[in-house]
This record gives sequence, C-alpha cells and structure tokens, in this order.
Amino acid sequence: MLRVSRTVVALLLTVPFAVSGCAGDGRPAARTSRTVIATATPTPEPLTPEVAERQFRTFIIDEDVARAAGDERLALSWVTDGQSPLTAAEYRKAAFEGDPVRRYDYGEPKLLVPKLVDYPHWFVAQVPRTVKGDAESTRETYLAFVRRSPADTWKLSLSTTLAPKARAPKVTVDADGYATPLATTDASVLIQPRALPGIQATLAAEGPDSVAAKVMKAGRYTTGYYSQTRKDRKKAKENGLELEAVFVATSFPFFPLRTDNGSGLVLYALTRNSVMKSKDKDKGKPPISPDVAHLLDGTVEGAEIHTTDIFQFGAYDPVKVNGDGRDGKVQGKADVIAEAGALARATTPAPK
Repeated sequence: MLRVSRTVVALLLTVPFAVSGCAGDGRPAARTSRTVIATATPTPEPLTPEVAERQFRTFIIDEDVARAAGDERLALSWVTDGQSPLTAAEYRKAAFEGDPVRRYDYGEPKLLVPKLVDYPHWFVAQVPRTVKGDAESTRETYLAFVRRSPADTWKLSLSTTLAPKARAPKVTVDADGYATPLATTDASVLIQPRALPGIQATLAAEGPDSVAAKVMKAGRYTTGYYSQTRKDRKKAKENGLELEAVFVATSFPFFPLRTDNGSGLVLYALTRNSVMKSKDKDKGKPPISPDVAHLLDGTVEGAEIHTTDIFQFGAYDPVKVNGDGRDGKVQGKADVIAEAGALARATTPAPK
C-alpha cells in the first residue's frame, strides 16, 4: 500500500562519556557509553483533493487484492470503526457458506474533501459501485475515510449506499475543490448533526407517534424499523421465544457536509442490539437461525442469543426555515437517504 506519511527513521547515536571521580575501591571509574535513540516525527501532510484522490485509488486496489485472496486479516488492515466488525463478519459468512467474498468495480468518484488543519482528517468519496459479475447491482455509494494522526494511515470508516429512489444531495465544492464541513453543533440545519443518530433511533423505537416524527420523515429506515421489530416480536412469541431489540447511537465518527442549498448531508452509524431468549428457560434454548449461524460455533451455551447489527446511514438534514411560513417557505423534515449494514456480532452468554 502506498504510505501517506514519510518513513520514520531511527538514528542510533552512541555518545561516549567519562564518569568523573573514582570507583568505590579507589580504581579509576570505568569508561561507559549511553545509547540515545532519536526518532523522527512524521511530517503532517495537508489534506488536499489530490491526497484524497490518491488514497481512494490506493484503497480500491488494496481492497480488491484482499477480497480476491479471501484474506480477512489483510482486509481488516484497511478499515476501522464500524467497518472493522462488518468486514470481519462478511469474510466469516463467505467462508461459512463456501462462497467467495464479493469484489467490486468502482466508477469515477466525486471527492468531498473538507479543508481541515487539525486531526483527525477525513473525506468522503461519492462513487458508483458494482458487484463484479452483476451489472445490475450498481449503486451510488458513499465511502468515508479517516486518518487520525500524522503517524496513522488512511482507513475506511464507513460505507453506505443511496436508497434506490433517493436523490443524492449536491454537496458544496469551491473553486479549489474543497467541500464545506458542518460543525457537529451547527444550528443552521433542522437537526444538529450530532443529534441525528439519536433522532433516528427514537423513531425506530417509538414509531410514527413519536415526537421525533415532527423533524424526521417516516420511512423504511425509521418507522420501518419500528414496524419490523413488532412483527419479529410477534413471530418470536408464536415460537415460544421473546425478542428484545433496541437501536443505539455509536461512538463511531460521523461525517457532516454542507449542500448547495445550505442544508446538510450527514453520514453516521447506529447499532441494533437484540436478545432472543426462551420464554421458559426450563424448556430449552432458542434455535440458531440461519442468519446468525456463521457467527456462532453451532451451540447455544445459555438460554439467550445476543446479536449486534451495525447500520451505516446517510441523512439529508434540511436548512432551518425561520418565520411563521407566511412567506411561502415550509420547513421540511430530515430524511434518511442511504443505508448499509449487517449482522456483525453474535454471542450466547452462559447463565449467571
């Protein structure tokens, strides 16, 4: 892989010196030496559109090498945050089912590069992505890359795909090729970027009657999760099981950018933590469903199966409209327009 930072060179300098005075027995003190290790500090590299272009091209080459070889360890060296457990789970599922790991072809990217001085550095690539061998699978994809310090390498933090009927908002890019980032507490948009995950999680938990429905649209990735959870609970109950599921905001980074009309495009992640258990612990253990089997060893040690899904989203956050609406401007709602994710973890805790 091409390295962004310069190679760190360790210089070993041996500096002899004499200890004055005498040893305890009156003999001259022995002549000694001290080894001093001087370490070069990595030189910070400014984040530019050219750097982003180079890192994107490097990533798609490295990613394909790992996927072609089915090398999970190599693949994990190019990713971080939510992409790490998702990548590990993807490779594990492919091995469990005896299938090759999916490989991708990428189109020409639109690079959304904020002008940042302090670390972490990050940028987003908006790019058409196609599963190799499936020409009908092309989807507009957002890839968010992060570099946390000059000594770190660039890694993929988040990957999400535009919903089939959604339109990608146009992100502001200036004459020099830089996009405009939003502050996490930006109040010019309807929902502060840092609050978006919590608003979506609330809708997923409470459904269309939630107060959160006043600021975020109902849909597959909001109230749809609420409806699906109710159906899953009903099905579990019919089979003598109990299901608990909750959506939770994560500590993973999110990536907010300004659009041309003053609104925002925000990329972020949520987890869904679920517990499936027998209603009567004395009557057996919950069965291992096919979608969980690749993450377990075939047995359930206790009476519960705990799972974690990681979802990665893109949301359109409209510019806030001031006034009472008499000027004809009506406040829109935030809309989740991109989603990707999968089951990432599964455990069967032993009884306490």
